Amino acid sequence: MSDIKCIAQANLPTKFGTFRIVGFESPSTKKEHVALVMGDVADGKPVLARIHSECLTGDALHSLKCDCGFQLKTALKQISEAGRGVLIYHREEGRGIGLINKIRAYALQDEGMDTIEANLALGFAADERDFTVCADIFNLLGVQQIRLLTNNPQKMATLTQAGLNIVERVPLNVGENRYNSHYLDTKKQKMGHFIIHNGEEHALQCPHCQSEVPTEK
Repeated sequence: MSDIKCIAQANLPTKFGTFRIVGFESPSTKKEHVALVMGDVADGKPVLARIHSECLTGDALHSLKCDCGFQLKTALKQISEAGRGVLIYHREEGRGIGLINKIRAYALQDEGMDTIEANLALGFAADERDFTVCADIFNLLGVQQIRLLTNNPQKMATLTQAGLNIVERVPLNVGENRYNSHYLDTKKQKMGHFIIHNGEEHALQCPHCQSEVPTEK
């Protein structure tokens, strides 16, 4: 159980529709997180939801080294189309190692390491994130049942262990390109992510996002 608290909220119009942005803060860690909420998510019915860990390079700078930016757009689009849902923006950059260390990890990947090997070489675990704070945010929002947009089994396990009811895992396979194919394969083989790629049939493809991926020349 974290000490996360709801601090502020406001309306947030976006290209995907108008959300309610809710700001949370943990007094012990001083970390801030936000949730984008659309519709009534406290009515007891299953809620389409996404835990999206912060990725400045992918989300804001349009990096092709990962699939994060594509997943963020697709999740917001899916929630908007459903007319109801939650996206928690989890402030754990670089799977919890921080932005500067993430850049250091990128440099090691440029030299031939995969994303897991790079984290370990820097003295970190493969994944340093703590998803329990997200479970507490869902509880504070009154979410009782979740249709979780994820390929990550650890997110499902953590929420389930925290007592949340995950009624469905909704795949989120988008944004594969020649720069991140090895990265996706590493997450699949070494972290157990439910990833479909390398020419296999994709689930829940977003035509808008896929059109932004440069094709092989």
